[in-house]
Amino acid sequence: MKVAIITGASSGIGQSAAIQIAKRGTGVILTYGNNAQGGLETAAAIEKDGGTAVALPLDVGETGDFPAFRRSVVDVLRDTWQRDTFDYLVNNAGFAHTSLIEDTTEETFDRLMRVLLKGPYFLTQCLLPLMEDGGAIVNTSSNSAMGSGLEPGYSAYASMKGGLNVLSRYMAKEFSTRGIRVNSISPGSTRTRIADDAFERFPEVIPALAAKTALGRVGEPDDIGMMIAALLSEESRWVTAQNIEVSGGYNL
Repeated sequence: MKVAIITGASSGIGQSAAIQIAKRGTGVILTYGNNAQGGLETAAAIEKDGGTAVALPLDVGETGDFPAFRRSVVDVLRDTWQRDTFDYLVNNAGFAHTSLIEDTTEETFDRLMRVLLKGPYFLTQCLLPLMEDGGAIVNTSSNSAMGSGLEPGYSAYASMKGGLNVLSRYMAKEFSTRGIRVNSISPGSTRTRIADDAFERFPEVIPALAAKTALGRVGEPDDIGMMIAALLSEESRWVTAQNIEVSGGYNL
């Protein structure tokens, strides 16, 4: 059985990706940050559907924790799947913070950098020796780093996601010698818990976002999760070094 590691799978896009990947017959190691309950619920949903999943804690902003996380992954692979390698990695964990450039603090900038760019860089480096040749990686970016999604307040967040897009291409270049494909996806406005449940707290923004979207609604987690699953799958075996916008045609 193939095995995937998905970070930030306690809700939203990561949760959907974990469930969609498991539906295709792949075992799942998923991580959660502050929301342990959500991580366990994702794992339970996968197992209820007949899949296999293990939830592990991980703060992708703390690179010092990565070696211990890798040891946990080694144990889980051996105990659950009788394997010493895994096949797929989805670097999805993250958070959003908006502020105009004039109001952005160094503390906010550094936290965004640690979680959104440094985290995926060094977590991938840490897990790479355990990854099977011929595997695949998907990095969750954002259309805020593209011309179509340019909105005031996202300068720091989008700068890190833009860096992740560049990193994805370099990963694709360097890991191609092992047959590992690497792509990034750039969701548009998606109904998740990002930015402290912004969609729950400010439902009035949804019609305006839907009006800016060619397909006439905001995204749902499964719109993105299914794309992630598809990029990992055999159907996408000839696709690498791409950044795919998954936004329903935002600002088209």
